Amino acid sequence: MVVELTSGGHATLLEEAAAAHPRECCGLLLGEGLRISDVRPAANVHPRPDRHFEIDPAALIAAHRAARSGGPQVLGYYHSHPTGPAQPSATDRAQASGDGRIWAIVAGATVLCWRDGPDGFEALPLRVAAG
Repeated sequence: MVVELTSGGHATLLEEAAAAHPRECCGLLLGEGLRISDVRPAANVHPRPDRHFEIDPAALIAAHRAARSGGPQVLGYYHSHPTGPAQPSATDRAQASGDGRIWAIVAGATVLCWRDGPDGFEALPLRVAAG
């Protein structure tokens, strides 16, 4: 299982993380299967955005509605770790729902993908493709 991310999506993740620094950025990963075709930034509405993230519920609801109407599926979520590694933190693990969605975590110039499974996070290989 290899996650495929467009080069444009990869660039968006890095740009969003850099622009939000020292706060955490966040957003949605949209596409089909394991191919992320759209990275959709969302507001981080957490009261402590310097250490946590919470995707704006309105953005999440809109993405799910669009998916039900034939748009790209919500494959998962992304956020940045401004001062930590691109690995799930203790907070990430505590907030995870085990729903199988992809989490992309950005730290500096590194983007790593994880599957939020019932037994915790599992690292997923990432391939950046043209597009």
